[in-house]
Amino acid sequence: QVQLVESGGGLVQAGGSLRLSCAASGNIFRIDYMRWYRQAPGKERELVAGITSDGSTNHADSVKGRFTISRDNEKNTVHLQMNSLRPEDTAVYYCNVGVYRNRWSYLSNYWGQGTQVTVSS
Repeated sequence: QVQLVESGGGLVQAGGSLRLSCAASGNIFRIDYMRWYRQAPGKERELVAGITSDGSTNHADSVKGRFTISRDNEKNTVHLQMNSLRPEDTAVYYCNVGVYRNRWSYLSNYWGQGTQVTVSS
């Protein structure tokens, strides 16, 4: 199995910054994609940012220029640097990764438990 541990959420004032981290551990041969999603109360879960194994990134239009996704392949960790936070960024943020558990396995999808980000106005 694979475990994802998220950290870095919390309460911040509008305009502030937070850095989320998600560390993967367990039965891992190689990590493919690493992504951050978020879900606000009463809304559907949405993709915030993603990064491929070769470092290609994409960010939702709503966070472009404010959020940056990065990964550390040696530590099996993905980060989300969030700057210029707005009240509408308030949500539970989830880490999502695609993992090959050995060289013959198919790609498996895993989710973290979520971390709360609250931005006050």
